[in-house]
Amino acid sequence: MPYQRLSYQFTTRLAASRPEAYRWATDYRSDDFARGGLRGSRKVEQLADDLVLLTDSLESDPFDSSRSGPTVKVKLVHLFPDRWRWTSTHLSGPAKYSQFLYELSARGPAASELLFTGSQVERVDARPTAASLRRRTREVRREDSQLWARLSTSLANDL
Repeated sequence: MPYQRLSYQFTTRLAASRPEAYRWATDYRSDDFARGGLRGSRKVEQLADDLVLLTDSLESDPFDSSRSGPTVKVKLVHLFPDRWRWTSTHLSGPAKYSQFLYELSARGPAASELLFTGSQVERVDARPTAASLRRRTREVRREDSQLWARLSTSLANDL
């Protein structure tokens, strides 16, 4: 079965300073899904000061309506606080081998902006066409940007 790789970016404005936004976004907790408006649980293992292993269990994958039933995703997160960045690499689950990059920029004393770069890897039944890649890339970009819009609201409410 072949794979396809979807590369995309977007930015999201955050109503928090860069240090506040970084702390909030990388303070992984078991209730993260509720903060993002999703149903599921998260196990957080701090492997080192700058390395976190996340095991996410979802009742159903909110990003793949074709999959029914529970989904488990294991992600390795590398933190780069001195550069206001972090990465999340999927080690298992439906997006295995995918990697997501996050970088914060200051936008004044009480605001920041997240630059999200996605490299999503998916199994497909047949070799993808240019048109199918464009369509699916638009879909996952929209899904991730909508999630970060909800997270941005949650961040503003938490602060």
